[in-house]
Amino acid sequence: MKINFKRYFLYLVRWQLSTPILAIALIWLATLNKWVATIIANLVGGLIFFWVDKLIFTSEKLANQWEVRENIRCADCGEVKRGYRLAKAKNYDKTTDKVPQFRCEKCSEKKTEELRKIGIQI
Repeated sequence: MKINFKRYFLYLVRWQLSTPILAIALIWLATLNKWVATIIANLVGGLIFFWVDKLIFTSEKLANQWEVRENIRCADCGEVKRGYRLAKAKNYDKTTDKVPQFRCEKCSEKKTEELRKIGIQI
């Protein structure tokens, strides 16, 4: 499993931000049984942070952007197959490339390793 460290870092920050919100909810609910207050506080946290987590884990701005096309001629081996290209990653932007180079899966994996070796974070 590959970990997207931007998403993981944001998730950890979000986790820390939940502490004061849950603490405030528990203070407001202090007159209730501690178990009931904890359950309600967690429900409040879930209602709020579900949306934040959804944004963190589905946002395209936090992901590498790949483009996939069917029936392309691989820029490396010349075979006609499904083609892949990395359009955007940290320190790498080919979104405005006028002649994008697509590669078959095998050649795309090789190119991905080459990009990693020169410091592109994929």
